[in-house]
Amino acid sequence: MASGSRRAWQRMLSGRRLDLLDPTPFDIEIEDIAHGLAFVARWNGQTQGDWPYSVAEHSILVEEILIRLYPTIEPLWRLAALLHDAPEYVIGDMISPVKAALGEEYGAMDERLTAAIHRRFGLPATLPAAVKKKIKAADRISARLEAVEIAGFSQSEAKRLFPISNSEILPSLGITLRPPATVRAAYLERFRSLMELIDSAR
Repeated sequence: MASGSRRAWQRMLSGRRLDLLDPTPFDIEIEDIAHGLAFVARWNGQTQGDWPYSVAEHSILVEEILIRLYPTIEPLWRLAALLHDAPEYVIGDMISPVKAALGEEYGAMDERLTAAIHRRFGLPATLPAAVKKKIKAADRISARLEAVEIAGFSQSEAKRLFPISNSEILPSLGITLRPPATVRAAYLERFRSLMELIDSAR
C-alpha cells in the first residue's frame, strides 16, 4: 500500500470485497446486507429490551407501513422500502445529529452505496421523487413509534421531533425485538418473497 493511501474497502462474509468509495453492483450480496443490518442497532443501541432494535427489523417494519399507507403500491417500490437503509450494512446507522455533523462526505458515500445496491436488485439508481416521499413517510412513522415505545422519548417530544400526518396508523403497529439470526432470516424471507412478486409481474 502506497504511503499515505487508505484502505477504503471491506471484506464481506460472502467473500466480496466492497469498495466504499467506488462500490459496484457486482460486489453486493443480499446475504451480506441482511447479516449486517441484523447486527446494526438503531438509536445507537439506546433502546429498551434484551435485544437491540436492528436496522433490519426497522426495514421490515417500514415496508409493512408502506403497504398499509399505499395498499396498491408496486412490489418494486416495496423492495425499495425494504432496502431504504441498506447502505448501513457497511457504514452503520448514525443518528441524525451525527449525520448532520459529518456533512456532505457521509451523504455522498451513502448515495454511492444506494445506487450500487439499487442497480444490483433491479431498482433505478435514484428513486422517483414520489416514491421516495412515500418511503420517507413510512420511515418517519416507524421512527415516531420507535422513539416512544423503545427509545425513551415522551409522546410530546416524539410529536415535535417526528411529525407525521398519519398518526391514526400508530395504534395498529408494534415493535418487535428478536435475536439477530431470527431477524436476518426474516429479512431474507421478505426480500425473496418480494423478488418473486416482482418477477411474476414482469
